Amino acid sequence: MSLGISRLSSLLLIAAYASAYTWPNPQLDELESLLFDQQGYNERGILVGALNPCDRFNFGDTVNRSNVADWIRTAYHDMATHNAEDGTGGLDASIQFEQDRPENAGNGFFNALRHLQLGISRYVGVADFIALGAKTAFEQCDGPTIPFRGGRVDATEAGPPGVPQPQESLDSHISSFARQGFNQTEMITLVACGHSFGGVQHSAFPDTVPLPADVDDVSQTFDSTPFNFDNNVALEYVHGTTNNPLVVGHNDTTNSDKRIFGSDGNATISGFAADSDSFRTACQSLFARMLDTVPSTVQLTEVIEPLPVKPQDIALLYMGDGTLRLSGQVRFWNVAESNAPSVKLIWADREGKTDSSYTGVLGHNDQMVASVLYNGNVSALWYNIGPLSTNFTVVNETVGISKFWFEVSGGDSSIKTEHQNGVGFPIQDTVMLANSSCTAPAPDGLSSIAHIQIAVRADAHPSRVWLEYDLFNGDAGSGATWITVNTTDAQLATNQTQADSIYELWSVDLPSSALASSNTRKVNIAAEIGSLKITTTSFSTSTLAHC
Repeated sequence: MSLGISRLSSLLLIAAYASAYTWPNPQLDELESLLFDQQGYNERGILVGALNPCDRFNFGDTVNRSNVADWIRTAYHDMATHNAEDGTGGLDASIQFEQDRPENAGNGFFNALRHLQLGISRYVGVADFIALGAKTAFEQCDGPTIPFRGGRVDATEAGPPGVPQPQESLDSHISSFARQGFNQTEMITLVACGHSFGGVQHSAFPDTVPLPADVDDVSQTFDSTPFNFDNNVALEYVHGTTNNPLVVGHNDTTNSDKRIFGSDGNATISGFAADSDSFRTACQSLFARMLDTVPSTVQLTEVIEPLPVKPQDIALLYMGDGTLRLSGQVRFWNVAESNAPSVKLIWADREGKTDSSYTGVLGHNDQMVASVLYNGNVSALWYNIGPLSTNFTVVNETVGISKFWFEVSGGDSSIKTEHQNGVGFPIQDTVMLANSSCTAPAPDGLSSIAHIQIAVRADAHPSRVWLEYDLFNGDAGSGATWITVNTTDAQLATNQTQADSIYELWSVDLPSSALASSNTRKVNIAAEIGSLKITTTSFSTSTLAHC
């Protein structure tokens, strides 16, 4: 193994084992983007689009329903299979296999989960996406900020029944919540927190909610503000003005909220009615616990916070003319456009050395501004690395690149170095996409095929080079969804573009079936070199030139 590859291995290990979240980390990078790149430039606002505004409901004509309430209900019902004693069940996406149970009546789960195809990937499974949706719904509709951890593991089958039904006794409810890991006070709190949103749907519970005239379906709400978080569910209950169908329903057998709230003499619910701040704090804590309730065999990540400086889609492209082209973008968190700094990129070569020529000034314009709903509106600025930058020099393939960092100039003429506490932002130049890659019509004339050429350092001697691509799968019978990572091996090419290049070319065709499928997700290159697997960032075949 060459010195350059050994250095690459060391840099990647430093990044992987740093105590805090450092870039690159594919799983955390993807989760962080879904959490914080919500609106504006480079938005990943899949959930914000489904949950904003808070009264949005585009899945039928039911009066008083909202997507927000469906997402929150989905998260609780998925978690409710947890058994705290033996560590099984929890928020694991088993709800996909449990929608035919009486405890899961209604189509709210299907409404929430139908957005999955837009968000899941090899790094974010269904369970993480359910938790992301519930967190987003809760926060953007005036709820408190919920700390988020990722890494949930999707179940492949149904869990045991877990949600107590409205007609069950108080003892049954207390027992069910205890099995889930919540005591009686926490049961009261969690029910009140969840029932700050939404209501009970007639079509799912016709014996609980009557159908008014002239409507096809209706959801009778738990309080007078069913689309926003507040303590009205407690306030109206205590003041006797509630219309909560699980408190004042005509069928007292199903008045489960009445039994739950009154189970401690109304002490807990009265406290929440009198103090909205205590209700907010209690809901914040318990909602986070609910989302983090997973099987004991699952280790969640640390709480994910936004990176102050985050590169994205960083890629090297082998040009075949003795150079490598570096491209991508970088986000600066919580920076207002009015204070846009001057940003310079600096890099080190393959041996870890730098030079005055290893630099470029990054470009930014007013179209590259994003905002998120995170403790209030926060702005983020994006800068281009590559074609839209100025004074940018491509990398000479002979010396290569091993890491980069940024010098940021503020309005007060101060210069701050952003380098991840000295680690820098590591990048490998051993394996990359070649500029000679292209797409062409497939032999059937009805689809396309991608001819991918991969540049690999000649001194690397890989034992295998291949493409990886995500494929979205579903089971029409159960409604379950999942991602598989497919692979296609490359072969050493005969058409080398430059005789004296230090890179060799490998060729592989991405199957036309993958290109034709709207379910294809990320495509990236991987190589096995000794005991080390090296991968590139993902790329889209739609950006390739036509052959």
